[in-house]
Amino acid sequence: MDTILTAAAPGSRWDHQTVTKLRSCDLVKLLVRDISRNGEVLDRAQVTQQKTSQPVQFEITKKTRESVEAWIELRGLSGMDYLWPSRMRKFDHITTHQYARLVKKWITSIGLDPSVYATHSMRRSKATLIYKKTKNLRAVQLLLGHTNMSSTVRYLGVEVEDALEIAESIEI
Repeated sequence: MDTILTAAAPGSRWDHQTVTKLRSCDLVKLLVRDISRNGEVLDRAQVTQQKTSQPVQFEITKKTRESVEAWIELRGLSGMDYLWPSRMRKFDHITTHQYARLVKKWITSIGLDPSVYATHSMRRSKATLIYKKTKNLRAVQLLLGHTNMSSTVRYLGVEVEDALEIAESIEI
């Protein structure tokens, strides 16, 4: 996995988390069977979030599917294996701390400031872009698996200015 991560290939953990919008604690616990059937990575998958115990669906882009399929084949993984297995503990996944260290290493290797980019900012990235493009808070709430709209509003930093822009763009 380090090779995929340091090469910044599509489907690396960076790409996978950005695409899925999963929290690190949920991403590292993904089993191969959570995202694939009959050797093919699914277009969409669903997991139960650790934080909320609520199910959340997520999409998996074509590039990510291709990269993850190659990763599964390279590692010889099957249904009950963790997608991101630990090198140290057989039958376990990497920890969120290991994941954060890998992300920091990757961010640094591509010349970005690791104090600006971290695992959680990656989760937020696509959600923020979707909101900015559509202004659809409910869609973002569903994608992130938030149970309360107020959480999504705080998470995205929606301000009065955003609300006014939306109101001004609609004529009755």
